[in-house]
Amino acid sequence: MIHIPSTPAQASQSMSDTNQPDPAAEKAAREKEAAEQAALPYTWRQTIADVDLSVPVPPGTRGRDLDVVIGSKKLKVGLKGKDPIMEGDLPKNVRADECTWSLEDQKSVEIHLEKVNQMEWWAHVLTHHPKIDTSKINPENSKLSDLDGETRAMVEKMMWDQRQKEMGKPTSDEQKKMDLLKKFQDQHPEMDFSNAKIG
Repeated sequence: MIHIPSTPAQASQSMSDTNQPDPAAEKAAREKEAAEQAALPYTWRQTIADVDLSVPVPPGTRGRDLDVVIGSKKLKVGLKGKDPIMEGDLPKNVRADECTWSLEDQKSVEIHLEKVNQMEWWAHVLTHHPKIDTSKINPENSKLSDLDGETRAMVEKMMWDQRQKEMGKPTSDEQKKMDLLKKFQDQHPEMDFSNAKIG
């Protein structure tokens, strides 16, 4: 839907606010994302370390009817002799020997994937499926509080840096260097810092 401002004042207002997040656009993006995810033949959730999927299958399905393949970068779930329910490449590697699947109540396949890199969020489960906006992920506090202080601080810093990068803003380390340089500039106004590079 295209929103056309009804007055010139609104037009200039909306142009000057381009740097501000537009609540209506964000809501529309969230709704589009939710609709795309709801259309997938499975549901999924993740922590920073793993991914869990639930794939509905016809009621009464038995384990021997299933064709489930979990590779380090591939996933396939289906019924033997039929087209797969889902099949494709994973966005990142998993520890295939630590991944598991089980048939629940003869109506859904529950899959647990262990990420190799346990410090990043996945935007999707299969690379050809729609992505989610990982910058909007709020990890469960209980999961973060399970970590010891040092690890938790590191994870929170990495998540903050990842969000900053996605928004084109400086990471915490870059910001620290910029602050140090500014402090030094303030203390030495006689020096020329126009060609100073932060590296």
